[in-house]
Amino acid sequence: MINKIQKFPIITLGNLDSYIRSANLYPMLSAKEENLLTKNFFYNFDLESAKKLILFNLRFVIHIARSYSGYGLQQADLIQEGSIGLMKAIKRFNPEIGVRLISFAVHWIKSEIHEYILKNWRIVKVATTKSQRKLFFNLRKNKKHLGWFNLKEIELVAQELGVTNKDVIEMESRMSAQDITLHPVDEDTNDFKFLHYNNFLKDKTSNFSRLLEVNNWTFYANNKLINAISMLDERSRYIIRSRWLDENNKTTLQKIANDYSISAERVRQLENNTIKRLKNIIDM
Repeated sequence: MINKIQKFPIITLGNLDSYIRSANLYPMLSAKEENLLTKNFFYNFDLESAKKLILFNLRFVIHIARSYSGYGLQQADLIQEGSIGLMKAIKRFNPEIGVRLISFAVHWIKSEIHEYILKNWRIVKVATTKSQRKLFFNLRKNKKHLGWFNLKEIELVAQELGVTNKDVIEMESRMSAQDITLHPVDEDTNDFKFLHYNNFLKDKTSNFSRLLEVNNWTFYANNKLINAISMLDERSRYIIRSRWLDENNKTTLQKIANDYSISAERVRQLENNTIKRLKNIIDM
């Protein structure tokens, strides 16, 4: 039967219904047939055997993918991700462990589908920890009504899944929330509305009062310094500006001494005296 695979139609990706019908035309492999194919691939890396294993097990991928239809994602995408999981399972499957391939592959198929759902169900990933992932895929099963859980239901779910009450409450809140575009579009004109939600987002890292205080103090201090310098004589202003206000080209004591035909020590004394005068003026 395995050698007759070419009699079945090639599965196409053009139409989902056609794809599913074509996949279901491939009958299930017997344990003996499957064992032969898995050994050919495991020991000889026979790609033709791997291809047959994939085609004859696609019906299981489709069945598993259908159980995730309630997440609002395209069925074709879920089947595609499940097929990737099947391929990974075939690559890692050891035919000597004594179980059927699909029993081993279920974990890999679901794992790929789960990862795809978590990445695409919301713009922001809804579950990142192990507890959150467990809750995400089990919370709907445990809901008995469309409303919020009461305290008793929260405790039952937490106990059943081995998580905390806080985890249940947080995941229920995340799953109930909806994505909102920061740039809403007017449905009548198809243009962006003037009012954008991002204008109202809170920046928790910003401390406006502190920023305003720093800016005001900087402005006040700069004005005090400018006024104090303007009260100095020309030589003192030159020394302060050359020595302290030009960070990229700080003038040496000797250069200033040469400009005024005095000693470098005298320039140092004038500099110290000028700094003291500035402090006194600013503190006034």
